[in-house]
Amino acid sequence: MLPRHTLGRSLRQLASTPAVRNPALSRQLLRGISNSSTSRSSIRQSPDSDSVNFPGAVRSKFTSRFGFQSSEDTPALPTYRVLNPEGQFVNHDYDIDSLGMNQEFAVKLYQAMVKTNIMDKIMYDSQRQGRISFYMVSQGEEAIAVGSAAAMEDGDKVFAQYREQGSLMYRGYTLDEFMNQLFSNVNDYGKGRAMPVHYQSEKLGLFPVSSTLATQLPNAVGCAYGMKMDNLPNVVIGYFGEGAASEGDFHAALNMAATRSCPVLFICRNNGYAISTPTLEQYKGDGIASRGVGYGVDTIRVDGNDILAVLEVTQKARDMAIKEHKPVLIEAMSYRVSHHSTSDDSFAYRARKDVEEWQRRDNPISRFRKFMEARGWWNDDKENQFRVSARKEVLKAFDKAEKAKKPAVRELFADVMKNPCTDLAEQREELRQIVETYPDEYNLDDFDQGVKGL
Repeated sequence: MLPRHTLGRSLRQLASTPAVRNPALSRQLLRGISNSSTSRSSIRQSPDSDSVNFPGAVRSKFTSRFGFQSSEDTPALPTYRVLNPEGQFVNHDYDIDSLGMNQEFAVKLYQAMVKTNIMDKIMYDSQRQGRISFYMVSQGEEAIAVGSAAAMEDGDKVFAQYREQGSLMYRGYTLDEFMNQLFSNVNDYGKGRAMPVHYQSEKLGLFPVSSTLATQLPNAVGCAYGMKMDNLPNVVIGYFGEGAASEGDFHAALNMAATRSCPVLFICRNNGYAISTPTLEQYKGDGIASRGVGYGVDTIRVDGNDILAVLEVTQKARDMAIKEHKPVLIEAMSYRVSHHSTSDDSFAYRARKDVEEWQRRDNPISRFRKFMEARGWWNDDKENQFRVSARKEVLKAFDKAEKAKKPAVRELFADVMKNPCTDLAEQREELRQIVETYPDEYNLDDFDQGVKGL
């Protein structure tokens, strides 16, 4: 890279050379040199200044007192809460009307959490029976997904990780859509190419879930930047866990969102474990929220087991992101009651009694149920009726999706290129010949259109 003085001299020579015959271009080049010099000298440190005015650190006061800044000297960020574990208001003067809360709204929130919980249990068991290949439950974290989804508006976009089924459930993703994806059948939007729980929905603005941690976050920022350029009154939500915050993409995303003032909400589910690694072994600082502050992102920490707190925080963060053109980081604190996935046995690295204690002491579903029952909005009869009905609905969709055929085999070669290249065509033809030569070894009866589907 050329030194600044060399670059300036080269530009002046270019501006005066006969090859630059356009006078306007010459003036533009020289103006650029002048502006560059001005911008470099505009940040000055006057002799009597009491604060730093260097480009890399502004508004920092000078001090003659020596000392290192220690994280132990900085108090932890507070955690915002509306309801306590008994479903009672922490602040008795809290204005619930500000959330637009009424019986109908509350029931919708609660039923989305309960139905998600029921589906999770059924699908977890089905994997253990060998009927699907993989599953990840969201038990104990339902309030984060459902509460944040309730604050969204049409046109908002979502880049999820893999524990946001409650968000989809609330926004209208049908049980048939869930099951089609989980069974990778012919009706799966992803055409059977992705693992289970890798949902997508063009209708709901949900971009396809990616297995690799944190890659969705830079994508979310890019999408939000595009919305900003198009002057759209919407936001993008990027969900992730605290384990994903250890990935480089998380840091790149926050920095880009802050410097480009993108209307994106980063929602972190801090559930205490990155698979088998507890948070105490993941980081030494004050959770994930402190990182947002470090990147210049407005940040708040919220009780993720309190659906009203999550709802309010997301509503206000969304308004701020749109009106002020800025990103917001929400760290939702919770506890992963479930195993990480069906490939994990969490009791190999944590005590069963700890999990049972969390389930008993602070469950987001039971907390909100207590809140509703105190207002006469819910009771045991409604609870039993809904659970029986929801279970039947899940099992009906389950049975339908399990019986559906798999996508046609030709989908293996589709959607890579608009016009398939010669190599793909040759591979497809080779596969067709193998299947026709060895029909017993390659039975395609379970696939849409069988051999003809190739």
